[in-house]
Amino acid sequence: MPNQIHLTVATIVEREGQFLMVKETKFGRQVINQPAGHVEPGEDIQAAALRETLEETGWHVELTGFLGFLTSFNETSGITYYRLAFAAKPLEFDKAAVIDPDIDYTLWMSYEEIQQNLEQLRSPGVISCLDDYLAKRVFPMEIFRNAL
Repeated sequence: MPNQIHLTVATIVEREGQFLMVKETKFGRQVINQPAGHVEPGEDIQAAALRETLEETGWHVELTGFLGFLTSFNETSGITYYRLAFAAKPLEFDKAAVIDPDIDYTLWMSYEEIQQNLEQLRSPGVISCLDDYLAKRVFPMEIFRNAL
């Protein structure tokens, strides 16, 4: 049963009214997602968010706030996802970064473009996190206590 529970992180990165997104193919379907991925055993949650963003997009970012904790269930895989979402600002694009092979490509999209593609979103958490970010429902990073 533990392999049916996945702890993941995601980052909402905004630049000039555009959001950093990825297109990836999951279960035979191309979907749109924020930079996101699994927290590895022994890894700090914030470090995982920074790592996943870099691995999936080539962008170094700074976490600026916490957007919340979302849960979803994937009926295809039987996996329950626990997703911690962060707001982040882009710092620098790393041209030498090796992008995760699971990522088809990275793109910047406006909120309106994302809204026009709701059926392509990987999960309901994608738009939910964006809505929270745009509504300024952002918690300070000080709520995290790192003992790792």
